[in-house]
Amino acid sequence: MSAIDYKTQTIKGSMRTKGRFGLFLQEVWKYRLSYLFIAPFLIAFSIFILIPVLAAIGLSFTFFNGMEAPSWIGWANYEYLLSADSLFLQYALPNTIKFAVIVGPGGYIASFILAWLIAQIPDKARLWYVLAFYAPSLAGGVTMSIIWIPMLSGDRIGYLNSFLLGLNIIDEPMLWVLDKDLIMGSMIAVTLWSSMGIGFLAMLAGILNVDKQLIEAGRLDGIRSRLQEVWHITIPVMKPQMLFAAVMAIVGAFKAGNIGVQLSGQNPTPQYAGNLLVNHVEDYGLIRFEMGYASAVSVVLLVIIFFANRLSWKLFGTKGDE
Repeated sequence: MSAIDYKTQTIKGSMRTKGRFGLFLQEVWKYRLSYLFIAPFLIAFSIFILIPVLAAIGLSFTFFNGMEAPSWIGWANYEYLLSADSLFLQYALPNTIKFAVIVGPGGYIASFILAWLIAQIPDKARLWYVLAFYAPSLAGGVTMSIIWIPMLSGDRIGYLNSFLLGLNIIDEPMLWVLDKDLIMGSMIAVTLWSSMGIGFLAMLAGILNVDKQLIEAGRLDGIRSRLQEVWHITIPVMKPQMLFAAVMAIVGAFKAGNIGVQLSGQNPTPQYAGNLLVNHVEDYGLIRFEMGYASAVSVVLLVIIFFANRLSWKLFGTKGDE
């Protein structure tokens, strides 16, 4: 290719780019009123989500202690994280995957089953059941201190120990939140109990909005049981709500971190048995002040959540959503 031909193609490409950019600006100006309405959300999203994420990605390639200017170290943080950080490789990452695999799908399935059961209740009584299941997700630390800490206390007067000792199921009190072999189970149980959050409400709304005529038509077409009704009618109709609930369940499962610290009263948790990736980020970012390394851990967590959410889109999304 001659120099003249190369320059000609470069000019044509530049003109096409300018032309496309001009068309984009025309479209933006055409719908300027709509963009004005969504501007507050875009500004808030950029300030509180987009910019911090980009800043974390940038800081993950630096050494930054929060006081001195960041110094570029390339991939060193990621190399250490994936090859030499024993706390990450032996505790934080495996604990997070185990916790998320049980709590995410477990809470999601429980939310759907409870939402479907509550949808069968008459309207007047339904509100109270919804409030009873949704309230724990709002109470947070209050229920932790009032209910679960006394419940899982490791002495004989702990509610659970007292109950099991009374039934002669155990011979001595169990250290439910201080034993490295038991703390993960306690964390999972407490998190599942409080997992009926906004995703639960979304699925309940989806079930209640299923057109009754579709159910009647399904019965005429051969559906004979409630299970077939749920599988062939309810779930396909409420896929958007199920997708939203799945995303919320995944994010909630992976971002959980303080639950182990709150239950045990120790940071780190006993022998790191309850430490999750969020705890690892807080350890390096807020205690050791190694902000660059903490950013690298948070980026790894972000990538894991991203791929988990992509799986949810594959299961419950449509081609238009993709």
